[in-house]
Amino acid sequence: MQKQDLKIYNTLSRELEKFEPIHEGHVGMYVCGPTVYNNAHLGNCRTYISFDVIYRYLLHCGYKVRYVRNITDAGHLENDADEGEDKIGKKAKLEQLEPMEIVQRYTLDFHHVLELFNTIPPSIEPTATGHIIEQIEMTKTILENGFAYEKNGTIYFDVEKFSKQNNYTILSGRNLDELLNNTRELGGQEDKNGRLDFALWIKAKPESIMRWQSPWGDGFPGWHIECSAMSSKYLGNEFDIHGGGMDLIPTHHTNEVAQNIACHQKSPARFWIHTNMLTVNGQKMSKSLGNSFLPLELFSGNHKLLDKGYSPMTVRFFMLQAHYRSTLDFSNEALQAAEKGFVRLMNTMKLIDGLKTSEQTTSNVKLLTSNIYDAMNSDFNSPIVLAHLFEGVRMINAVHIGTEKISIEDKNSLSKLMNDFVFDILGLKEENAVNTDKIDGLMQMIFHIRNNAKTNKDFKTSDEIRDELKRLGFEIKDGKEGTSYTITN
Repeated sequence: MQKQDLKIYNTLSRELEKFEPIHEGHVGMYVCGPTVYNNAHLGNCRTYISFDVIYRYLLHCGYKVRYVRNITDAGHLENDADEGEDKIGKKAKLEQLEPMEIVQRYTLDFHHVLELFNTIPPSIEPTATGHIIEQIEMTKTILENGFAYEKNGTIYFDVEKFSKQNNYTILSGRNLDELLNNTRELGGQEDKNGRLDFALWIKAKPESIMRWQSPWGDGFPGWHIECSAMSSKYLGNEFDIHGGGMDLIPTHHTNEVAQNIACHQKSPARFWIHTNMLTVNGQKMSKSLGNSFLPLELFSGNHKLLDKGYSPMTVRFFMLQAHYRSTLDFSNEALQAAEKGFVRLMNTMKLIDGLKTSEQTTSNVKLLTSNIYDAMNSDFNSPIVLAHLFEGVRMINAVHIGTEKISIEDKNSLSKLMNDFVFDILGLKEENAVNTDKIDGLMQMIFHIRNNAKTNKDFKTSDEIRDELKRLGFEIKDGKEGTSYTITN
């Protein structure tokens, strides 16, 4: 499947590199999962949809893939810091629930949303609370290796000592001295030897409701150690791909690299892949700006910034129109254009099996196949893949109306190519098939009301119904056998 041609942009080297797994035919991939204290947000969904496409393509290329994506259900404090409340514990107190009730509720929400987006579940989905022992053992090893210290029951990673032997900012590319000078004083800093030091294990305060026993007293793991411990357990001390949103690079992923080197003398992953952020009408999506919406609000249209709701597959198609490393800007105009493009693609896919073949071919299926694989092998370039798929759409429609010819061999090749990429790799699927009967019933009721208006010579109402249906994407046609309709977008 041309897997030998795959090149991936590696954040670590800041270059496009040829992908060669550590173990031939096998790929280990770890992606940082959500902290389950609230509903899944759209930025997270973009990351997981991007890695779903990467996962699907690696499988398509014939690799055996172990895809690990964790659930953070403890240890992630407010403001991503070492002080303050655990996000899940705080939510539990506010709602007067057990923390694991909060975890269960929002883990189910996360899975539900990703199922709507048609993502494939990972091979393993470990939880932080299920791997406390591994995190304690890793912290002990880092202590024994001299890269951590204890202060009042909390274990801190010694960034300055680590930096004397290793490049702490190798992933971010930032200047260490500038980081030290620009790091502001925070609460709890008096316990740290250095401003950049971070907690591996945190002593529980008397009011903390999430706590575990450790050699240093009751406490809970730091956010960063969780991913290091779980990735090492399931993928080994060195694996192929580590991914997440680009916002994780400066702190979380930088600290993961440091922890793994301090513990295992190896950086965890060969390739680091990061997705870019979302914007809305050119502004960064954030709650403070009031321009943030949840996936379910996007589907229903129940938000002041949305003209209407957009289906999960429309949103997935829209996201694929931008490269995963590019900023993705949401607007009603862009979503409506994506909706039309998605419907056109799905309608065309239904025509493939019925195409008439001939002895000659005027469509260049071989070139189309090469172009699509070249785009996918160039850092999973989904927008270019989609552009070439729509050349396939043009080709199919041309054969359908008879302006181009296609042989049986090329038809079979084209069918496999389009099905492989549209459904199996990009993960799109036909929508609303189960609602066909309901739509038909509703349309018949509307036709009845319109016919009554015409009978009563209320042609104004009759025309308004026809025009409004057309605006909504339903083209109606009056004939001797009654009124029929087609869906145009």
